Amino acid sequence: MDHGATAPPYLTFFHLSEINAAMRPLLAELNDRRFQKMDGTRRILFEELDRPALRPLPGARYEYGKWKKAKVHIDYHIQVDGRFYSVPHQFAGKPVEARLTATTIEIFHRSQRVAVHLLGRRKGAYTTDSGHMPPHHRAHLEWTPERFHRWARGIGPECSRLVEGIIDHRAHPEQAYRTCLGLMRLERQYGCTRFEAACHRAADIGGLSWSSVKSILKSGFDRLPLQSSLPLDLPQQHSNVRGPDYYRGDHPSLTNEKGD
Repeated sequence: MDHGATAPPYLTFFHLSEINAAMRPLLAELNDRRFQKMDGTRRILFEELDRPALRPLPGARYEYGKWKKAKVHIDYHIQVDGRFYSVPHQFAGKPVEARLTATTIEIFHRSQRVAVHLLGRRKGAYTTDSGHMPPHHRAHLEWTPERFHRWARGIGPECSRLVEGIIDHRAHPEQAYRTCLGLMRLERQYGCTRFEAACHRAADIGGLSWSSVKSILKSGFDRLPLQSSLPLDLPQQHSNVRGPDYYRGDHPSLTNEKGD
């Protein structure tokens, strides 16, 4: 050991940028230093081999995500962390994988992304893309109770009364949509005059259904005159009418249990 050699000076750094600044000229010197057992330098090999194989960096920063497996339910939604997200209805019953980030959820089937949604904020909530619905579900989405009421008022007061009763009778207005759509088809089939008369009869008998109106139209009952409800004029004196005295205890037909 050469005790006369002096040790290299030690440097103290207080920030990462200071270390990088000190290493940068040393790294350049190392890359340009020629190999001892082969031709060239590290920089030459990088330019010839590595640089042509490089690809552009992604446009977005890497975002950490968790993966979870799920199965698409019959209503074309999956359940992840207590929240429900739609996928195209063709995947109902099939297994999928979900990737969750801080803001979104991506759904994959056989490594192909089939849906993406913003992450649901509360448990039990449904996030549904209308494009994932079967055609008949999308048709219902275009309707609202007010739209049905507006259509019914355009037909006539009896139709409006019937539609109002049908919608109010359901726990949720959406449950009445199919019935109202059926009524619209009946009106187009039989015409406004007959349909309005059928609605009058159906509302009077409490027939708050498509089948009631259909039956009235099919049988032709809508063309018969309505029978007015007349009050019954019953006789006030009759042998079977006992009257209030019977219940006071002094009626002749009531006898004491002990007898006279």
